[in-house]
Amino acid sequence: MAQDWLNYHHLLYFYTVAREGSVAAASRHLSLAQPTISSQIRSLEDSLGGKLFARSGRGLVLSDFGRLIYRYAEDIFSAGRELQDVIKGRPPGGIMRLAVGISDAMQKLVAHRILEPVLRLQEPVRMICHEGKPEHLLADLRTRSLDVILADSPMNPRPGTTVFNHLLGSCGTAFLAAPSLASRYRRNFPESLHRAPCLLPAGSAYRLSLDQWLSSRQIEPHIVAEFDDNALLKVFGQNGAGIFPVPAVIEKEVRSMYKVSLVGRTSAVVDRFFAISIERKFKHPAVVAISEAARSELFRSS
Repeated sequence: MAQDWLNYHHLLYFYTVAREGSVAAASRHLSLAQPTISSQIRSLEDSLGGKLFARSGRGLVLSDFGRLIYRYAEDIFSAGRELQDVIKGRPPGGIMRLAVGISDAMQKLVAHRILEPVLRLQEPVRMICHEGKPEHLLADLRTRSLDVILADSPMNPRPGTTVFNHLLGSCGTAFLAAPSLASRYRRNFPESLHRAPCLLPAGSAYRLSLDQWLSSRQIEPHIVAEFDDNALLKVFGQNGAGIFPVPAVIEKEVRSMYKVSLVGRTSAVVDRFFAISIERKFKHPAVVAISEAARSELFRSS
C-alpha cells in the first residue's frame, strides 16, 4: 500500500540507478553495497505502490511508472543542486558568481553584447567565461560547473538528460567588405554577390541558411576562404580578401573595429541566439538580466 510520505534517500538511490544505468554503476557512484541499493529501491517501490524497473536481458530499464517518478526526481535533485550552488557561489557578503559557457562557433561580439547587461547590475557579479565545443559545455552544464551556455544554435543533450534552449532573439545579416571592395559590389545587391569574392563561416546552421538563400537566388559567389574562427575571417575581410557576412546586430561594432563598409543587408538569412540551461525557467539573477535585456533591447528591433 502506498504511503503518504517519501523517503528521499531511497528516491536518490533509485534516481542514481536510473541515471547511471545499473545497480553496479550506482553502487560505485554512491559508495554503497549493491544489495543495500537494491533493497532500498524495493522499499521505495512498496511505499509508492508500483514497480520502477523492468528486466531487459541482464539489465534494467525504467517502467512507465518509473519514468514518471524519474522526471519528478530529476526536478527535486536539480533544485537541491541549485541550492548548493547558490550557497557555494554566493557566500554571505560575497560577490555573486556567473559561469558562462560560450560555443566556439558563436560570434564573440554577439556574446559580449548579450553578456554586457551583467556588468550593469547593481549587485557586483564575477563573470567566468569558458569557450568550448557544445558537447563539452553540455557536460559542464549537467554537472553545474556552468550556469548557462550561449550558442547560435539549439543544443540536443545525450539521452537521459534534459536541457532547455531559450531563444534570446534573432537578427538578419549584413555583408561587409573593405571600402574599395564594398563600393564595387554595393550596386545591385544581392545579385552583385554572384562571382564576387566572399569569405564565409565554415559548416554551421547559419552557413546552411546562407547557402540556401544564395542558391534560391541563383547566386554563386567565388568563395575565397572558409573559417571556423570568425575573428580571423574579419581580419581577412578587413584586408580586402573578400566580402563577409555578420549578424546585423553587431554590424556597427564590426564596421568601427575593422574599418569596413556595408555592401548590403538581408533579413532572409537569420542568425538565432540561445541561452541554454537545465532549468525550464531561469533562476540566477544575472541570467534573468541577460535574457530580459536581450529580448527587450538587443534584439527588439529585429
